[in-house]
Amino acid sequence: MQILTLRDPVSALTAMYVPDAGMICTSLADDGVELLGQRRGLDAYVTEHKTMGIPLLYPWANRLSGNDYRVGDTAVTLTPGTGGVHTDEHGSPIHGTLAACPRWRVNALSDSQLVAELDFGADPELLASFPFPHLLEMNILLAERTLRVRTTVTATTDAAVPLCFGFHPYLTIPGVPRNEWRIEAPAMRRREVDAHGLPTGVVAPQPALDEPLGDNTFDDGYDEVPPGAVFAVSGGDRRITVHFDGGYPAAQIYAPHSDDVVCFEPMAAPTDALRQGGYRVAQPGEPAVAQFSIRVS
Repeated sequence: MQILTLRDPVSALTAMYVPDAGMICTSLADDGVELLGQRRGLDAYVTEHKTMGIPLLYPWANRLSGNDYRVGDTAVTLTPGTGGVHTDEHGSPIHGTLAACPRWRVNALSDSQLVAELDFGADPELLASFPFPHLLEMNILLAERTLRVRTTVTATTDAAVPLCFGFHPYLTIPGVPRNEWRIEAPAMRRREVDAHGLPTGVVAPQPALDEPLGDNTFDDGYDEVPPGAVFAVSGGDRRITVHFDGGYPAAQIYAPHSDDVVCFEPMAAPTDALRQGGYRVAQPGEPAVAQFSIRVS
């Protein structure tokens, strides 16, 4: 697998992407200091779908509450183990079908920018799980100490494409104990989940957060994320902010006890929206664009 390295023209920030492994970002480093959780590494992501770095969760983020869904008159049945579908320990389809997908094509590459595209409609196996032909483009730019990730979905037939995808950035503050990290998040609406991580339908206002992470854990979903929302983790003399620049009205915050990482996940729709509804679509002739960025200071 070819690993492509982007370099910020004005700083020592670098980013590494692997198009042949699902366009995953495996590294975001500041003068050699790694800021992404490596967890079990790239090999485990490719062979076992164990996430690390910044993986793309597509065409749905997080879990679905069943193996079937309907979009208009189109009914879909998912088969775990085929069509890129894999499940969590409870049997729920999780993180879509593109984990470690090798079908990405690099269209443009420079020292600081990478543009890659996947023709979803050209792959019958992918269409079996998500029968909405489209082009999926990722445009990555590293500049001014910021990693910008712009995703464009373009329908290629007269069928609209549901937008339920997301990203899972595993952020870490090296050299600073987890319980000394401070996290920030905007006011949102919290979506309660059950023991299997699936929404119960109960929602409640979530005030803005600005507090030490301490011994707290998170695995919580939110919607009503304001446009331009900023999430942050800081510790020592380092601060990492995740900006939901546009197209991401939902989020997941994940911070387990078992690993020194915190995730602020940009999501185009809440967990299980593909089954429950509440998502936008990319209409024919109207490409949908979503963007988030990570700034290191």
